[in-house]
Amino acid sequence: MTPTAADRPAVRRLVEASSADVWSVLADGWSYPTWVVGAARVRSVADTWPAPDAHIEHSVGVWPLLLSDETRVEESEPRRRLMLRAKGWPFGEAQVLIDLHDEGASCLVEIREDADSGPGRLVPMPLRQAAIQARNTETLRRLALLAERRDPDGRPLRDRTREGGTAPR
Repeated sequence: MTPTAADRPAVRRLVEASSADVWSVLADGWSYPTWVVGAARVRSVADTWPAPDAHIEHSVGVWPLLLSDETRVEESEPRRRLMLRAKGWPFGEAQVLIDLHDEGASCLVEIREDADSGPGRLVPMPLRQAAIQARNTETLRRLALLAERRDPDGRPLRDRTREGGTAPR
């Protein structure tokens, strides 16, 4: 049996926002390069994103060295789980699993990932997971920043007050 992302250690972050707020960021395919480390831009988003088999066409890398590829939804359970197949050839493909757990008014977000095809799979597991864990720590930091800056209706907030609260637009 081939291991999946679910078999890998999770990076976790408690987000001071509801699972609905976190999901609204995940469900906005155009925000993908804002929170996914390595994604540079989005070229198109399927109308059905984030439903199963929907995809985002994106580029990875840094200009002028950009590679065009896609990420496809393998499994989607709104406000609870999103499993993605992220392509980044010539490096290969990875399975990414994002789980959301309500923790009162907050949301515990867990992300697990592993390369499952292509040259990335040849990197020894400890080195591969160390790099993935570091990248996903930053990915969750970015996701949290986006989710925490939304008002109860899911609209982005413009300003933060000096006391650390938020001020609506």
